[in-house]
Amino acid sequence: MFNHNEILKEVLGKDVPSASSSDITRRKYLGKIHERRGRNIVAYYSGHLHKRGVSGTEIDDEDKNAFLNAVHGLDPKKGLDLILHTPGGEVEATESIGNYLREVFGTNIEVFVPLIAMSAGTMIACASKKIHMGKQSSIGPIDPQTDGGISAGYLLDDFNRAADEIEKDSSKALLWQPIMGQIHPSLITECEQWIKLSEEIVTKWLETGMFSGDNEKGMAGKVVNQLSDYQKMKSHGRQIGITKAKEIGLKIEDLEADKELEGLVLSMHSSFMHSFVYSMCFKIVENHNGVATIYSARPQPIQLQNG
Repeated sequence: MFNHNEILKEVLGKDVPSASSSDITRRKYLGKIHERRGRNIVAYYSGHLHKRGVSGTEIDDEDKNAFLNAVHGLDPKKGLDLILHTPGGEVEATESIGNYLREVFGTNIEVFVPLIAMSAGTMIACASKKIHMGKQSSIGPIDPQTDGGISAGYLLDDFNRAADEIEKDSSKALLWQPIMGQIHPSLITECEQWIKLSEEIVTKWLETGMFSGDNEKGMAGKVVNQLSDYQKMKSHGRQIGITKAKEIGLKIEDLEADKELEGLVLSMHSSFMHSFVYSMCFKIVENHNGVATIYSARPQPIQLQNG
């Protein structure tokens, strides 16, 4: 069974916390999950909860190199269990990573969410054939945000609202002018395209993976409509738990159904959290063989391999 304090004792070793001791603990549990599942294991972990304000904790193009490193040498026939912990990130990078994993493993991908896989993390989870979640797990809305962290959907709503109010009452132009003046002319079109892109990406992945059965036509569209409905969600950061994820229509596997696996996954999760506490790293992509790309507060990520 999982016990956070026991994992901390493992990481601490002889009461001297270090990056190397957390490396050993992480790899121990990644290996045990591999033994339990008999599948390839890759963990993508962001340190956003511990390294707030640090640039690079989100999904970006550099992560493609990390996945290339983690996937190289793995047997595609064994499929992939992808363990995600991320606040999200760039839509374009997300599409590239998801497509790459699909090229290597086909649709034989399952995603585990020990705690949080929000936004673009949820998009990647939708590239799998099923998502493993526990009572503590959360995914999130997939509506895109601008570079300034503003909802693309809300920005379009405000623009249309301004146009409607000014059409009805020209004096309202004085009220809206300072607000609309801050919007770049191309931003409205970009927002429209970002929304279409994120919806198209997830719809395609769901149609060709999770909902590829003959009796599941239309399910992808229904799920995407709910995940991208920013008005109903009310907040891009709103967390969708296991019960709501099932209601939306996603294929969800209860992590608690296999107590031994649950304990291993949560122990692995705890060891990653300790890695962020006791080192300068802010992102780790690692497989069950100990092959890892560790991003730290240095100019370049460190690539490690057992032996």
